[in-house]
Amino acid sequence: MSYESKTHPIKLGYLMDFTLAANFPKELLDSFVQSLDLVFEDAQEKGILDRQVEVIYKEVEGLPKGTVKAVIDAYAELVDEGCLVVFGPNITDNVVPTREAIEERFKVPAISVTGTDDWLGEWTFSFPQGSMTDEPIFIADLIAKRGLSTVGVLVEQNLIGESYLGNFRRACARRGLRIVAEAPIAQTAQDINAAVASLHEARSEAIVHFGFGFGIVFINPALEAVGWDPPRFTTTAFQNAWINPVMWQAFMGWIGVDQYDEANQLGQDFLDRYEAKYGNRPEYCVSVVNHDIASTLVRAFGDAHPLSPRGVKEALERVKMMPAASGAPGTRVSFGKWTRRAWMGAGYLVARTLDADGVNSHLVDRFGQE
Repeated sequence: MSYESKTHPIKLGYLMDFTLAANFPKELLDSFVQSLDLVFEDAQEKGILDRQVEVIYKEVEGLPKGTVKAVIDAYAELVDEGCLVVFGPNITDNVVPTREAIEERFKVPAISVTGTDDWLGEWTFSFPQGSMTDEPIFIADLIAKRGLSTVGVLVEQNLIGESYLGNFRRACARRGLRIVAEAPIAQTAQDINAAVASLHEARSEAIVHFGFGFGIVFINPALEAVGWDPPRFTTTAFQNAWINPVMWQAFMGWIGVDQYDEANQLGQDFLDRYEAKYGNRPEYCVSVVNHDIASTLVRAFGDAHPLSPRGVKEALERVKMMPAASGAPGTRVSFGKWTRRAWMGAGYLVARTLDADGVNSHLVDRFGQE
């Protein structure tokens, strides 16, 4: 190959701000990067990109179990390795302080799936896998549509839980729902019997959980202990069900907010290509969400002049009305100079519940459908 034909790859940082369990399913872990790679390879084969995209993966233990410092240090390492943009961090308690470091020190754009608007800034873009503002409205709608009028809340003691709860109170007031009990719980798996008992004693008709997700582990056993099986709802913490069998069992019987909708044909077409190449079909949110993020980056990399962190940042602002593989049919991706949230339309969120086989889930409802 001649000197004139050689190019260096575009480097994309992938910052996972929590460490995955040793028994995390390999096919699932592989899908994290393979779903990105497939989009980038397609773009290169079609001539949309004239060079490869190299994904540099780093995994650290941020909050709730680790530290913010570990996350910021990992971001710095990715910047030092020449990444033009970083995918992550993604946990609310980590992203807010990391955004400050990005703005003050790094000035390298980042894309996150966090649900907090406090992440949004000049260099920080969001594909929110849910939202601290949107999800409480959706959950209140789900409860009201089932003819229920009272609810009890289990809220993890972290920024995620507190943000959800404040918005849920307002959503309930608008829907005529009454919160009869609010019980604080730990953000990791701890004894939760007293908190559940307090909701039972308040005679709440439904339970809502707000938090990152680990605090949900012992809720089902606590419900069994008091002989109570109420309708129960959670946020996109539901997506943690795929981490391991313990989390799957913890979310059994719950309705959770999700972004995988089998009626989205673009998403199904992408999974067809994925299955043909890799031999498995990851029918859950990460694969289609990563498709949307990678497709957005393809447009930005192809339109970045120069191909630099600022060039990529400005090119991201020019991505408009791109069809999305995640969410309900018709969901679109758009950014802008002062628009940092990607998915447009209420349908980017759906409600799902788990099947007992430990693999599959099924659609319960779509946001905005009466």
